[in-house]
Amino acid sequence: MIKIFILLLLTTALFASKVETYRWSSGDSYLSFLQKNKLPLKSLYYDLDKDEQELTEEILYGVRYQILKTDSGEITQLLIPINDELQVHIYKLKGEFLFEIIPIISETKTESLLLKIKNSPYLDIIKETGYANLAHIFIASFKKSLDFKKDSRENDTLVMLYEQKYRLGKPFSMPLLKSAMIEMKGKKHYMYLSDNGKYYNELGAELEEFLLAKPIGNARVSSLFTLRRFHPILKKYRAHLGVDYGAPIGTPILASGNGRVIYAGFTRGYGNVTRIQHDNNYQTLYAHQSSFKKGITKGKSVKKGEVIGFVGNTGLSTGPHLHFGLYRSAQAINPLSVIQLVVKKLSNKERNEFLKLKSTNDKAIAQILKNNKKFPRISNFDSVCYFFNEKCEASPIQNQ
Repeated sequence: MIKIFILLLLTTALFASKVETYRWSSGDSYLSFLQKNKLPLKSLYYDLDKDEQELTEEILYGVRYQILKTDSGEITQLLIPINDELQVHIYKLKGEFLFEIIPIISETKTESLLLKIKNSPYLDIIKETGYANLAHIFIASFKKSLDFKKDSRENDTLVMLYEQKYRLGKPFSMPLLKSAMIEMKGKKHYMYLSDNGKYYNELGAELEEFLLAKPIGNARVSSLFTLRRFHPILKKYRAHLGVDYGAPIGTPILASGNGRVIYAGFTRGYGNVTRIQHDNNYQTLYAHQSSFKKGITKGKSVKKGEVIGFVGNTGLSTGPHLHFGLYRSAQAINPLSVIQLVVKKLSNKERNEFLKLKSTNDKAIAQILKNNKKFPRISNFDSVCYFFNEKCEASPIQNQ
């Protein structure tokens, strides 16, 4: 009934409203955002359940969000992405603001890049695509086997295939590099993203060397990672953007990799929390600590296995545990997919799958080189059903 009412409400308000797009400020918390926009804190935060409150801590700096306003400037709805799957939906109904977590509807397109090196692979990728993330992954994955500073030459050929999500007709989230080729000194070098989330060269050897250690030794996993799930009883969407380790208060927490502390402080949802920046655009998060180890402050360099704090029950926590989060290029990923003690070689089954993947991508790259033409990049549309564009069929904002 609520969705039907919203649809009717939007249909009547369609021509008296406008949508504005903003970027989430690095200095904004969800609570400060509500205060700044004079939105009610009680119904939109303090009345939420623990999981919903905690998810608001995951709104990332730089994410594009939308506000629907009347011509008089009154806010009627908001959409704020949390991750690639879910978003915060705030809307006004019968004079009151309501909150819900809803799915993001997006379209994934395969796009490509074909260029001749002019300056360096890193700079030229960013200049052509605007995506520093693609350049970071490309350079990081090849860094063990190629020396771009020494061996890269002007007019070397580079090809990349990547996936880009679109939301409301605009690029959304970070692109995902699927395969790439660079030709240097007449030799082609390839990389491929396997189904296990790791990059391999044409011989099936793993390219990345970033490995995480467990943040707590011999602790039990009490809650797994999930980007999106629907709670069948509560009838609400949920996400858990990390792994929880149950452990007694005071258990030492270890840095999972070498890096630099970029935040160590208190937030209402995650309590005492530490964020560490690592190589290859990885970042780890350690939440609900009872206290920080002395000297663990912003800017501090830490080593893998170094104690950074102690397990606690601070913030929105229902029992002593460590919430451990992992992010790559600002996107939450499953920490258990990266934590390992040794680099494993591909099994026979995995290798057969890899060879099929390699063949498919090699054919696509060869076709691009043959035609000297990349796949079209659809970054701008002439006509977009953009929220409440009057050319579009009226639909509730939660269906976008």
